[in-house]
Amino acid sequence: MRNETARHDVTVVGGGLAGVCAAIAAARLGRTVALINNRPVLGGNSSSEVRVWVCGATGHGKNHNAREGGIMGELLVENQYRNPDGNPYYWDAVVLDAVRAEPGITLYLNTDVREVEAEGPDDERRITSATGWMMGSERRIRLESPVFLDCTGDGLIGHLAGAHHRIGREARNEFEEAWAPESADGITLGSTLLFYTKDAGRPVKFVPPDFAKDISTTSIPQRRIIKAGDNGCAYWWIEFGGELDTVHDNERIRDELWSVIYGIWDHIKNSGEFDAANMTLEWVGSVPGKREYRRFLGDYVLHQGDILGQTEFADRVAFGGWSIDLHPPQGMYATESGARQLYADGIYHIPFRSLYSVNTENLLFAGRNISASHVAFGSTRVMATCATIGQAAGTAAALCAAGEIAPRELSVPELHRVLLRQDASLIGLASTDPEDLALRATVTASSALSCLAVEDSGELWPLAADAGIVLPVDPDLTGLELLVDADRETELVIDLYDPELGQNYVPRRLVTSTSLPVAAGRRQWLKTGLDWSPDTPRNAFLVIRANDAIALHRADRPTPGVLCFTRVPLRPQDESPQPLREWTDAGLLRRTFCFRAGETAAYAPAKAVDGYARPYAGPHMWVSAPLADDRLPWLSLTWPEPVTLGRIEVIADDDVNEDLINLHHHRTPFDTLPTLLCDYRVEAREADGTWRVIARADRNRRRRQSHTPSEPVTTPAVRIVVEATNGTDSAHLVAVRAYAAGE
Repeated sequence: MRNETARHDVTVVGGGLAGVCAAIAAARLGRTVALINNRPVLGGNSSSEVRVWVCGATGHGKNHNAREGGIMGELLVENQYRNPDGNPYYWDAVVLDAVRAEPGITLYLNTDVREVEAEGPDDERRITSATGWMMGSERRIRLESPVFLDCTGDGLIGHLAGAHHRIGREARNEFEEAWAPESADGITLGSTLLFYTKDAGRPVKFVPPDFAKDISTTSIPQRRIIKAGDNGCAYWWIEFGGELDTVHDNERIRDELWSVIYGIWDHIKNSGEFDAANMTLEWVGSVPGKREYRRFLGDYVLHQGDILGQTEFADRVAFGGWSIDLHPPQGMYATESGARQLYADGIYHIPFRSLYSVNTENLLFAGRNISASHVAFGSTRVMATCATIGQAAGTAAALCAAGEIAPRELSVPELHRVLLRQDASLIGLASTDPEDLALRATVTASSALSCLAVEDSGELWPLAADAGIVLPVDPDLTGLELLVDADRETELVIDLYDPELGQNYVPRRLVTSTSLPVAAGRRQWLKTGLDWSPDTPRNAFLVIRANDAIALHRADRPTPGVLCFTRVPLRPQDESPQPLREWTDAGLLRRTFCFRAGETAAYAPAKAVDGYARPYAGPHMWVSAPLADDRLPWLSLTWPEPVTLGRIEVIADDDVNEDLINLHHHRTPFDTLPTLLCDYRVEAREADGTWRVIARADRNRRRRQSHTPSEPVTTPAVRIVVEATNGTDSAHLVAVRAYAAGE
């Protein structure tokens, strides 16, 4: 056995996506980082050992322009390129590569931390070290750092240090949460094992093991959906342990889950109710995917009202958007449905005060153990949200280590500045980074999409249900026309709504309504007469009310900044109102109703330096004219006096409305997002007015590229010249950033 001591600026315990993103974030800021994981692979519940698919703020397409950015966004986009079929082992490699790309990270796999040293009274604890045992290597490693992050999920490190925490559900009156029980209790969400099946191409028998449960004696066949071809994601409801202790009863929970999985497979193979003769089990999990255990107490406890009310915290550092998704304590044996879900009107904010301990001064946390009530945790627990929290916590840890301060003392404006510079997931905050020279530049372009119109009809969309169109309004909306067919003379009612919050894409405040006579006929451009001039740029949500005499025309292509929907009824078990469930883009994803909306500034060149790096009350990016009209589009930044540049960042459009997934929940039809720039060059203007290439990108597949010339460049102007996109018929550029050498 070997005893070792390792010292780092930041120690991250837990190698799930929260810990991975925390470690990468801290390392990118120049800190030395220890990343400790008690399993042989990274990724936590998303890894090949457990195989839970990564969910996040998109709610699998219910929220719009909501896919996570920053490090989590990088992982999803890279996985889409390498692993579009969702192989869990390829996903392991994507995550491992991202960690190993950071030289500041020392990775300790198979290392179980069981000892924590902390000092001070109960209300002022401080962690001095954590000690782990590296299984298979007989190494006992003492890890010392000024800052620790507990990303273990179960919250073991903070617990051993004496950090205040909770397990179970709060009473309803503590936070006035309608979904909380009347009295506090120890109930949690349970754990799940998953399984994969495959068609062997020949008959395969199945002899159930002795421990397999006869599920015909349970309520499972009557209460849950069982299909021969389903596996993995479809069986999320195989859940147990909510009424037990999901940590100390872990072995009992695993055995019960195993018995049910093999019982379900016996039912599929041998009951005679399924066409499954050639099916066989390919993989059965052995590590239960835990949903809930300890939740730490921070300076703020996020609660149900914050999620549904979308509280705009001044110290917001991450966002979520998954529903409040709570499961019955009995799990798979419950008589009610396997999940109860409630969506806010859009994505919500997570405050920094929920990411550090109320009583342990050098402890931050990220993942499902943050400072949130049980009800709020029902949303924040999903892995893509945990990952964005991880980047925020890791960034804060790096700043605390550099400044030798406690998280509570950290400047929130400074944290925001660094997070935005690192392309993290913040909503509604524009960068004002004083070191970004691009924010002081005058921006021009070869062209811009200045007329918002879609006229190339592909097929008809019968108006059997209400239809919705979201349009950017910048600076106003006038002269809107719709392309319609009418079987007979009728009237069409259109309502114009303000979604109010910049991150929302549902009708919220009625601005105006109009009723229009429509004559019978084909391909009519219907003038709506709608007129709206809001004080600031924002989105408009048009509700075109159902009319069985009318069909809209639909183009089979997306339009930047435009979303189209149809209205569907809520399910019987859904609480009302839930507009996010009612408005779906099913059949309309990457398609656009035909319309004319006139002149717009929503895609002007200046949008690339307005400080926003994702949609918020508008698309916030430069979009060129179609490539057929502007074959080599460019965007230029010019300064009154020459500046000396050491780094230029190009942030392309990775279409955050596209719901990417790491495993096989669904298939996205392209490996590289079409909206991304493919080939481009960065040029600097010389004194004689000519342009010199100082950097270029070929076959780009990433959102963010940082270009560092071989030596600093002094110039009055730089420009990005787009030679090719990855599929779109115009160039999309979210942001250009420019920094002096060393910044």
